Amino acid sequence: MNLPDIQAMSSFLETSLFSQVEPSPAAPVRYFGKVQEVGATVVRATLPGAHQGELCVIDDELKAEVVAVKGDEVVLSPFDVTSWLKTGALVEPLGHGHQVFLGQSLLGRVVDGFGAVMDGDPLSCTEIRPNYASAPDPLSRSLIHDIMPLGIRAIDSILTCGVGQRIGIFAAAGGGKSTLLGMIASHSQADVIVLALVGERGREVREFIEYNLSPEARSRTVMVVATSDRPPLERMKATLTATTIAEYFRDQGKNVLLMVDSLTRFARSAREISLAAGEAAVSNGFPPSVFVNLSALVERAGPAAKGSITGIYTVLVEGDNMNEPIADEVRSLLDGHIVLSRKLAGAGHYPAIDINASVSRVMDQIVTQEQTEHAARVRQLLSLYDEVQLLIRVGEYVEGEDEETDEAVKRHGDITRFLRQSVSEFSPYEQTQMGLSALLES
Repeated sequence: MNLPDIQAMSSFLETSLFSQVEPSPAAPVRYFGKVQEVGATVVRATLPGAHQGELCVIDDELKAEVVAVKGDEVVLSPFDVTSWLKTGALVEPLGHGHQVFLGQSLLGRVVDGFGAVMDGDPLSCTEIRPNYASAPDPLSRSLIHDIMPLGIRAIDSILTCGVGQRIGIFAAAGGGKSTLLGMIASHSQADVIVLALVGERGREVREFIEYNLSPEARSRTVMVVATSDRPPLERMKATLTATTIAEYFRDQGKNVLLMVDSLTRFARSAREISLAAGEAAVSNGFPPSVFVNLSALVERAGPAAKGSITGIYTVLVEGDNMNEPIADEVRSLLDGHIVLSRKLAGAGHYPAIDINASVSRVMDQIVTQEQTEHAARVRQLLSLYDEVQLLIRVGEYVEGEDEETDEAVKRHGDITRFLRQSVSEFSPYEQTQMGLSALLES
């Protein structure tokens, strides 16, 4: 074969083998690890290259999240029970963390701790966001200058809440926290309400919907539910999911009311996961990461450059001990606290708010000087009455020895009736201020 023939043949082969055959697309690379140990709350596996917070699928069925990385080994917190799981099962990383599906169709719906619908048809999703987000830049936050009426006389008059304020409700179990939240949800004037029920009893979910939310309030409420029987990761995620949903509506310029019941169960779930992952407990049984998670969570609420999230978080306290680790930490992070008293609840005084143990740190900058003075006067009268209450009961109080104390005793009945409020009663903000003025001027 001469040279021209050889060149022609070479050109033909090059054209046939390379130019006319399209290269097949490369298949996505998948890699797997293996389960080494199965526990009640965590799963240990070998998974080189995995990162903190990454989602994984175990045995093509069970989702889990990486909560600790130790070399080529990871600790996974599963989304569901692990009773059927075996060692040697394959673990596949998904390459991303937990994400929440968002949209206007969330309003009026109930979702679980991961954001999946629980009450029927799928959501119409318009946006997907990661469950973790940074708090707004401190210098970009707007100032709190507008009043947030909650329809509760004791709060609107003496513990006035501002739009974008973060406040805690502290009480022992059975102290009326959930009932107070229901009253606030029904009476609040917020554009959107996001309610997280974390670690609650299953029966309370339907009860809250049927008894505590009016039809009008339900239509602008998103409920995030993780009952006490759910894995600790879901109970922890429920609060983060609720906050992410609140941020979605806040970024539309809306005034969002975020209510979490309770922040204590969020902290306990985080502690359970951290201890199982091997983190040391340093503060009354709580690992350091719990307090990091708490501060990061509550900082995501508050005013922003556009829109605001008014946060109301309930906190369980044992035996009215306000100095236990979680209660003490949360009180230092929030912009005020409302303390519910078992003594008042036992006397049939509802809502059982201990006025003098409670405070709103933004009240003085959003209300009139007259209201500030009236609220301070009510506090003074309640304090004076508490000092002589025992003497009155044993018949040792002598009228006429102190004019201020005599006035406190005379006005105590009127003050108590003003502060009491039934569950179904709504008190407009203007009417509350008129009642407060009349209370002291009569």
